[in-house]
Amino acid sequence: MKRKCLIEDVDGNLDSFEKKIRANFASTSNSTSATMHKNSIWYRSLLDAEKTCLKEDKIKKIHYKFDDGKEMVEEYNIDTQVLLRRAWKVKAKLGGEGKWDVEVGDPIPDGIPTNMEAADITERNDQPQLTRRNTRVNLEWRIRNLPYPIETYSVSANNDERRIIIRTTNKKYFKKLEVPELDRLNLPLEQANIQASHKYNTLIIVYKKPQPLLDMEKEWYEELKKVKAVKDIPDNCKAQ
Repeated sequence: MKRKCLIEDVDGNLDSFEKKIRANFASTSNSTSATMHKNSIWYRSLLDAEKTCLKEDKIKKIHYKFDDGKEMVEEYNIDTQVLLRRAWKVKAKLGGEGKWDVEVGDPIPDGIPTNMEAADITERNDQPQLTRRNTRVNLEWRIRNLPYPIETYSVSANNDERRIIIRTTNKKYFKKLEVPELDRLNLPLEQANIQASHKYNTLIIVYKKPQPLLDMEKEWYEELKKVKAVKDIPDNCKAQ
């Protein structure tokens, strides 16, 4: 029995915030200066956002409220100063609290699944599952449940689409990966920065962070030190 080709695209509908970032990329030339990030829409929006800090053990959580009404939560390891998770608040269609869309890190637990949900998870546990990781020097994607050997995969940088594109020679899998960290700083994708490996049925894509991104992350963590931690846990942080 032949396996069907699995085609996934993470484009989605761009909201006004992301459209501004894309427009800024098209109109601004790339710069390699150590302070280029300060002129980006992303960095200015972080500075202008209302921020709340919470510390739990070795984790620092920052809750952002942006001028356009969006909400974001970041979690950092205090010892390594590495971002562990970034999630965006998605408003519920029929009102209510809404859920968190995880950009980087493990999914946020969403309660105990019902019997129907558990059955659905069982049926799909052999499908490819993507997670994002962040290290001090790399951006990382892990795609589980891909049994093909490493020589099957083609991983390429496509600056026309602003995506890392994964293909297989057997045409069983195809995926486009967004790299929002580069889009936000108007940085091009570099093929030389991409490495791929495969083990335990997991395809691992690693992208070496360019120097401007490293500079921005280092400076932003220093900026976050100015945000004093609260003693009481805010309601909008309890669910994290």
